Amino acid sequence: MSRQKVVIRSDVLDIARFAKMIPVRKSMIKKAPNLPLPKSYAVNRTADLLHPREQRLRVKQIIEHGADTKSFVLESAENRPLAYFRAGQYLSVNLRIGNAVLTRPYSIASSPSRALRGEYVITVKRVESGFASGFILDTWEEGAEVSVSAPEGCFYYEPLRDAKTIVGIAGGSGITPFLSLANAINEQTEDAQLILLYGCRNENEILFKEELDTLAAENEKIKVVYVLSDSKKKKEGLEKGFIDRKLIKKYAPEKFSIFICGPKAMYDFAREEIKKLGIEKKYVRFELFGAANDASELKGFPKDFAEREFNCTVKVRGEEKGKIPCRAQESVLVALERAGISVPSHCRSGECGFCRSKLLSGEVFIPEETDGRRIADAKFGYIHPCCSYPLSDIEIHV
Repeated sequence: MSRQKVVIRSDVLDIARFAKMIPVRKSMIKKAPNLPLPKSYAVNRTADLLHPREQRLRVKQIIEHGADTKSFVLESAENRPLAYFRAGQYLSVNLRIGNAVLTRPYSIASSPSRALRGEYVITVKRVESGFASGFILDTWEEGAEVSVSAPEGCFYYEPLRDAKTIVGIAGGSGITPFLSLANAINEQTEDAQLILLYGCRNENEILFKEELDTLAAENEKIKVVYVLSDSKKKKEGLEKGFIDRKLIKKYAPEKFSIFICGPKAMYDFAREEIKKLGIEKKYVRFELFGAANDASELKGFPKDFAEREFNCTVKVRGEEKGKIPCRAQESVLVALERAGISVPSHCRSGECGFCRSKLLSGEVFIPEETDGRRIADAKFGYIHPCCSYPLSDIEIHV
């Protein structure tokens, strides 16, 4: 029979020490001054400044970029400091259009340091058949007050994750987070290099060209290449065609991260091109582009459901709000907003989880590419209404 050495540790000594602490603590409490607790603490005040539930802003200035695009310079309407942000983050704008209550995310185009001076800048481009963009462009005037969220999103440079050089792929108004990043690099609040491939149809559609050219001329860490699909010209700093893997390899160093922001068609094309480059997944970041306006265009959506309409029974914080109509080809969130039901939402792309809700009954279609739920949420019936499309009558608890 083999013998084994067994060591038994006792916690009696720890209990004895703890018992001695009790009278010491009571003595300290007794000696403490009899003053009321502070109404707030410094750490909470800092948290409120950085992550406010809501920011009330005023349109200070409107800058027009042609007929269908405007930049809005926003300042506090309450004489409060603006929440700081990382270059690449967005603001979720709260809107009421008729009876509808909705939100829309817009990337911050200005540098983070400008927020310390009391200003954000967002740029809005009119979207064909767009609901929110047309309303903003047609109704916002200087002096108008608007409600926005704190800065949100993860589309920013993180040195612990990203390569030192960022290859930015932008399309149309998707240039705005890169403009913020370029300014941050130039102001030395971000320590990275940016090679920006900016895709447009022609030179007339390039936004912020003068500012981008100035930044590139002033700072060797910033390079801008315009890629024009409809152009017949060829000159320095301008490429013809589309941003494919060959063009990326032409300008990228050996090691780099890819950041992409633009229309969904660009995402679909770029995703396939990037796969061919064999880049590690952690070095590729797509900015949110919102859920599809028509789910019938999505891969995997049952085509025979495209024109069908169902009922959605809605509970908000335990209170039943009744039944509302919801169409199969539009998201549950859009149906809620159209019915005037105010529900939490930010990114509208399935990533942030702010609209997370419990699907009590029924079936929904969730595109694989926008299914940002945790494994446990998917298992226990939670959905993100912003990218969930009804395939039957449903009941949800928001």
